[in-house]
Order: sequence, then C-alpha cells, then structure tokens
Amino acid sequence: MEELNKSIHQAPSSAAARLSRRQLLRAAAAMAGLALSSGRMLLGVEPLNFRLSKEDESFLDDLERQGALFFWEQASPVTGQVLDRARNDLAGARDTRRIGSIASTGFGLTALAIADSRGYLPHAQTVERVQTTLEWHLNKMPEVHGFFYHFTGAETGQRSWSCELSSIDTSILLCGVLTARAYFNDPRIRSLAQQIYERVDWPWMLNGGKTFSMGWKPESGFLDSRWNHYCELMMIYLLAIGSPSHPVAPEYWSHFSRPVIRYGGYSYISGNNPLFTHQYSHAWYDFRGQRDAFADYFENSVTATRAHKAFCLSYPKWYSNDYWGITASDSANGYTAWGGPPAQGEIDGTVVPSAAAGSLPFLPGDCLSVLRAMRSKWGTQAWGRYGFADAFHPDAQWYDPDVIGIDQGISVLMAENLRSGLVWKTFMRNRECISAMQLAGFHAAGR
Repeated sequence: MEELNKSIHQAPSSAAARLSRRQLLRAAAAMAGLALSSGRMLLGVEPLNFRLSKEDESFLDDLERQGALFFWEQASPVTGQVLDRARNDLAGARDTRRIGSIASTGFGLTALAIADSRGYLPHAQTVERVQTTLEWHLNKMPEVHGFFYHFTGAETGQRSWSCELSSIDTSILLCGVLTARAYFNDPRIRSLAQQIYERVDWPWMLNGGKTFSMGWKPESGFLDSRWNHYCELMMIYLLAIGSPSHPVAPEYWSHFSRPVIRYGGYSYISGNNPLFTHQYSHAWYDFRGQRDAFADYFENSVTATRAHKAFCLSYPKWYSNDYWGITASDSANGYTAWGGPPAQGEIDGTVVPSAAAGSLPFLPGDCLSVLRAMRSKWGTQAWGRYGFADAFHPDAQWYDPDVIGIDQGISVLMAENLRSGLVWKTFMRNRECISAMQLAGFHAAGR
C-alpha cells in the first residue's frame, strides 16, 4: 500500500435481452446518424470553449488526484463498495465507520476510470478493483429486481439503517458500471457490467404508476414518494428507456413535470431543490448542444448555477465572489438539504465546495475562481488528504472533519469533464445511452 500511495501522489498527469428491443435501439441510432464509436450524438459537440490556465490545471489536478484517492482508499478491497463518508485526515488508513453507499460506489467506478486515464493509479490494480466491484455486485450483493439498497455494510453488503431499495442510487451505480464497461478494454468487465444493467426490472419500480417510485422497503413496500418533477431524475428515465432487457416506453420521459423558477431575472426549470439536482445526470449524460421538446438541459443548468450564485451573493453578510455555493451537505448541526433559490434550510454562512465544483462545466470561470480562492484562504483548515472538507464555516470556526462520497464524486467527475470531457465521451459510447436520448426525443439544439 505504501508503494501504491506513492504512485498515486507522484504519478504524472496524462492524459440478453429482447432482440426486438436491441434492434429498435440500433435502428434509432442509425436513423439519427449517431456516431456510436465516438459517443457523439447527431452533429457532435466540441470540448468546452474555456481556456484553462496552468494554475487552473494544477488546481484541478490536485482536486481530482486527491478525490480519486478517497475512492481507492475508502473502498473495501473485498467488495469494492465505497464508504458513504470518511475523515479527511486519516493519512491512508481506512475509516472505522464501515457503511457503504451504492451511489458513492457508482461515482467511485467512474473516478477509477479517470484515475487510470490520468495515471493516478496503477493500471493492473485498478482493473482488478473494478472487476472485484462488478463481480460482487452481480453475484453477492443483496438486490431485489436488480435494485440495490441505499446504504449497506461495506464488507457484507447487508442493508443498513432499514434504508430503502433506492431507484436513484441504483441509477448512479449503473452510470458508473456503464462507464467502466465503456472505458476498460476488458472482456470480463464488459460482461459483468452488461449483466448488472440487464438485470434491473425498471417496470417493477413504476409500481403501476406513470413515474418511478423513489424506492421500496421489504417491511412496507413501495415508497409513496415518486420521481415526478425535474431534478436529478433524468438518469433514471434514460437508463430505463435504454434498457435492452426491461425497458419502459419513451413516453415516460414526458410524465414528470418541469416547473419553472424565476429569480433575479433568471428563468429555468427546477424544483425547489438543492443545486446538485442540476448536476448529477449531467456528470455522465452529455446534454451539450442537445434539447428535447421541453428544454436545452445543459443551458438550463448554466442558468441554475448563475441564479444560485446570485442567490448566495444576496447574503453579503456571509457570501462574496470568493466565497459562495451551498448544496445538500454536512453542517455543524448535521446533514442538511439546503440551498436556493428559493431559500431552503437554515442558511447560516456555511459553504459547500461541491456546489461550485459540481458546476465547473456550466460556469467554469466563476466556479474555478471561487474554488481556488477558498483553497488559498482556508486550505490549511478546509483541505485535507482527499481535498476539500465537505463543508466549512470560517466565521464560526467550523471545518467538517469528513468528506462525503457523492460530493467528492460530483467534484471529480465534473472537473474532468471540464478538462477533457472524458466521462461524457466514455459514457456516451454506450449504445443504450445514446439511443435512449434519441428515443426520448433529443435532437441537435437549434433544429
């Protein structure tokens, strides 16, 4: 492990299903003229038009390298499950809180692909870890109709805290699984990933409704709450529409509502939700230059980020151009789903670095500026082995001792998408993902 840690810190940066369904997906892709080999839809899109300085690149490399280290050190080498959270000062030791998160594991599989592409981790050991993770989740991890429990014992896979079988967290895992399938040139990884995806019974999670249930519990059945308004839910519907084995009809894409928020001259589709809801599906699905019958969702997230920054700056007692960004995170009083606009939660001046980091591709200049300023001013207290603390509040002299896997994940993935578009390009090599977007009615923006 000592040799591996040295490699991580010193490595240089570098760059079965129903046949008819598969035929439909392939036909849709062919008719749309989709370049499947490159993962680009329709006319394709170029890299983000933003020039990174050497200082920007250095900062982002630190953020990614140290964030990827969390997903390596704080994952079980036996199961591949990544911890929900860990302390940021462990010097390489494993956190004694052994609760894994299925979503954190999905982000982790993607982070391992990034780390491999950048040379942060030894290739052979990275491939072995991905194989172990997929093998465990296919053959040993408790599941129901292909869906997994939100939180589990990291070494056992057993359900924790009477949590739900989660549709969104399973979807985040699947995005990581499909990223690994597309990135690693390994027949075993491809086969395991395909079997995990094909096992998921999407119509079952509809439970007879027009929108997906948020989950299921063995004691009480399906949760009453549904994924029925715009948020991070896009990945659920697209994964289900694209399923080669248990699909739902493309019409389900239009079943969730798209409410509009207006704030300070900005107008955009959003529920009353934290900023991360505009980021998660975008980490994998490349919505740039694409729109459906309702919106250009990439530009929608750009506007949502601008509105969020303006919202933060409307609290000048706390926030400034060098200190802004709130999303669901830890706080001094426990985990909180806060943000705005409109205001959510008891906002107290705490800042959450993953808010800006998760929006790096949407508002690169503003997000890089605030992240670099926060590291420069408070890095001694708020930056540790895995990068930024999950949240901090300098005026209250509170710095979270922990990092949280999903916040680390969105930060690492979006930083890489800004730098190279690697996650987008890799994920969109999956035929099912491209075809799902086409079946949902996506086309080149402006057409």
